[in-house]
Amino acid sequence: MSVASKLPPFDPSDPLGIDDLLEPEDLAVRDTVRRWAAERVLPRVAEWYEAGELPEIRELARELGAIGALGMSLGGYGCAGASAVQYGLACLELEAADSGIRSLVSVQGSLAMYAIHRFGSEEQKQAWLPRMAAGEVIGCFGLTEPDHGSDPASMRTYARKDGTDWVLNGRKMWITNGSVAGVAVVWARTDEGVRGFAVPAGTPGFSAPEIKHKWSLRASVTSELVLDDVRLPADAVLPEVSGLRGPLSCLSHARYGIVWGAMGAARACFEAAVDYAKNREQFGRPIGGFQLTQAKLADMAVELHKGILLAHHLGRRMDAGRLRPEQVSFGKLNNVREAIDICRTARTILGANGISLEYPVMRHATNLESVLTYEGTVEMHQLVLGKALTGLDAFR
Repeated sequence: MSVASKLPPFDPSDPLGIDDLLEPEDLAVRDTVRRWAAERVLPRVAEWYEAGELPEIRELARELGAIGALGMSLGGYGCAGASAVQYGLACLELEAADSGIRSLVSVQGSLAMYAIHRFGSEEQKQAWLPRMAAGEVIGCFGLTEPDHGSDPASMRTYARKDGTDWVLNGRKMWITNGSVAGVAVVWARTDEGVRGFAVPAGTPGFSAPEIKHKWSLRASVTSELVLDDVRLPADAVLPEVSGLRGPLSCLSHARYGIVWGAMGAARACFEAAVDYAKNREQFGRPIGGFQLTQAKLADMAVELHKGILLAHHLGRRMDAGRLRPEQVSFGKLNNVREAIDICRTARTILGANGISLEYPVMRHATNLESVLTYEGTVEMHQLVLGKALTGLDAFR
């Protein structure tokens, strides 16, 4: 028998055989999330996107909690305790449906829940995490401000002590889940440095008006947070961290999910392009049979599966406790840029149909324009890597 005859058949959906690196438990998580997204998101997401709303967000959150997708890489308090690779696979499947759905999960688990889990008191963990893991309470994460995005050290939101209470004043902007959140993790300057606060929705002086007229992440709730003399008891502050180390560590955890998620959006567009190329006929034959179209598909497949392999590598490093923030920047910088390029190339294969919501391509392409910017712009990740490579700080 020849060596070639012993080889497994070539799988166009997994050309590098990356699935061979996954454990049965990993595949089970992926399949569960993929099935949920196919049943609950894909039939409606174009409608939600066109309307610019996510009307079923509370129901979706409870369903995501039921399958263990909220705070899934955290341990205890009703969380699934899944591996980093399993969490990444979930992010990929969610973003293959829509970036807004993955953002809902990322902000809930990797930002709001992660902050409470890592930096909160035991009382705060018991009060919030089980309900958040179940999707009964939605959380948001207030760091970015109207005038301070990439420079959180210059934030203006301020918390002052008044007796044993804290009084918060300020604004936060572009906050996913804000107007539906039951708790907001808000970061503010204090005389002791930057501190985090668990702010229950409904606290006097706190409001979260929804941001409208978006042309990206339209199937997602995005809000401003307004804090006007919001009075909180002493036990609202997250006791285990002071300084920007707190919010930045949360962002690193969330960026890891984006490394995987961006490849989900890219995969959806690639699959749409392959299917279209095999069925769309021009000049008497399918356009997938033309050299230029095949060149595009080949290049898209190479970058897609390289990106998934990179995400898997970073996930294994996270599971081993060896993942550095610079490596997360490496992944987000590469994978989001390549995902956008894959989406744009897919659009050219679909031609005019590529701009129609009957296909997922333009929806993913516009969503990724937001993903490219949030949780660290291209420039910020380039400078993070530049500093790591040279030892020279170009931020100042």
